[in-house]
Amino acid sequence: MAKQSHEVDYEIIGNSMQLVEVELDPQEAVIAEAGAMSYIEQDIIFEAKMGDGSEMESGFFGKLLGAGKRALTGEGLFMTHFTNEGHQKRKVAFAAPNPGTILAIDLSEYGNELICQKDSFLAAALGTQVSMTFNRRLGAGFFGGEGFILQSLKGDGNVFVHAGGTLIKKELNGETLRVDTGCLVGFTPGVEYDIERSGSLKSMFFGGEGLFLATLSGHGTVWLQSLPFSRMADRILSQALPNMHTEKG
Repeated sequence: MAKQSHEVDYEIIGNSMQLVEVELDPQEAVIAEAGAMSYIEQDIIFEAKMGDGSEMESGFFGKLLGAGKRALTGEGLFMTHFTNEGHQKRKVAFAAPNPGTILAIDLSEYGNELICQKDSFLAAALGTQVSMTFNRRLGAGFFGGEGFILQSLKGDGNVFVHAGGTLIKKELNGETLRVDTGCLVGFTPGVEYDIERSGSLKSMFFGGEGLFLATLSGHGTVWLQSLPFSRMADRILSQALPNMHTEKG
């Protein structure tokens, strides 16, 4: 069966402040969130388009529906398409928005789908469907924090997502894993996601681990991040505010 997504080559560069350099053959293309691009070589043109360009989101109404879902969840209406219009291979690079790790996943090796945090997606080969998905469980909906709105990446090509800090990969074989809601990067089909109370009322309010935890169970692969951006931002603000008060005093 022929691939639906373009077969792009890539190289991940750097350690703690990574970027991914994607090599495009003539007429190959890659899609990305607005603002992710670092540099492009000559012959590569880029254009903001409504929709991801996949067959699943073809036609005006398909693009409009996809854009509407992104707007409802705070995402941009448009995605940027980068296409090599030249006659030889050219490169385009995308950088993560905060210190961490870029993960490259061939969707054909993971059931043609990845569910990830909505802010984790960086770029993907043209032909990948990028859509929002809402957790069906009320608990996850009301208390999931970052985990409430998830993003579905479907296709048979390479996708690139980023994680804050160190990336951890876990294989579930019928077990249940409990994690901080912000530490979840993504998981494969076969993994069920829900929210549970983090413990007793005393632990919830004074334990410092948040009121709720994400539970991941079933069979599949889970990727976690050691430093969610929200946690880093909270720490920076907690240090900055006392200093601001001191300076004003």
